[in-house]
Parts: sequence; C-alpha cells; structure tokens
Amino acid sequence: MSDRSAARSPLGDALLRYVEQRAAFLAEVRRRLGITEIDSRALLHVHANPGIRPTQLREHLGITSAGVTALADRLISREVLRREQDPDDRRVNHLFVEVDLDDAPWSGLTAFDGAIDHELRGRLTSDADDLAGVLDAASDAASRALPRA
Repeated sequence: MSDRSAARSPLGDALLRYVEQRAAFLAEVRRRLGITEIDSRALLHVHANPGIRPTQLREHLGITSAGVTALADRLISREVLRREQDPDDRRVNHLFVEVDLDDAPWSGLTAFDGAIDHELRGRLTSDADDLAGVLDAASDAASRALPRA
C-alpha cells in the first residue's frame, strides 16, 4: 500500500473504486454500441431534455457548432437521434432520442447508475442526505483544487 492510498479515507477509496468501475463499465457499453463518449453524453442529455436545440446541446457538451452538427448527423444516420424542424421557426431544429434507453442494448448507458441507485436506496438511512451534501461539498472543493497553469 502506497503512502498516498494509506492517507485516503475508506470513503475516499470507495469513491475512487466507484469512479474507476463506472468508467470501465461505460467504456465497455460504448464499445459494444459503437459510439464515443461524447455521443453517449449527448444521447443521455437529449434523453433528459427532449426537444433540445442543437445550440443548447453544444453549450452543454462544450463543443463547436460544427462539432455538434457532425455529432447529431452521425447519431441521426444511425437512427439513434432524430431532428425535427420547429413548426413556428423553420430555422430552428429540435433533437429527440429515437432509441429506447430502457431496452437492451441501449439500457447499458444507464444500467450502472441504476444499479448503484437501487443498491443505495436499499442500504442508506436518513443520513443519506447528509452524506450526499458532504460528497457534493468534497467534489466542489476538489474541483477548485486544479493547479493553475
């Protein structure tokens, strides 16, 4: 055991395992689906925000207009997304998910998080809200710890 891992708390170790296992799980799901990480992030965001405009998706993903157009075109050609023209303004398009994220193989994109949520709901007590607050505060603090370039 290294000095660094010895200094981490058991909760810190568990969170690190969670992050690593989630990343590996999602990488395998994306490989099986033949999509990229940004494709999966876009798909999940459009699913959570049906009818979103490409500009809003671009802002969420932090990519260029050309990038979001290429991404949308790629997923539309695979019949994963669909683009609809706004009936009131023909210059505006809206994006919708075409696949059912509750059915295999696409359900893999949410399976890990769903299993975690199910497991947590069965084990956590009223202290869960306090723990969630601690984790949020710790995540915020860690995000601010990025060294300046």
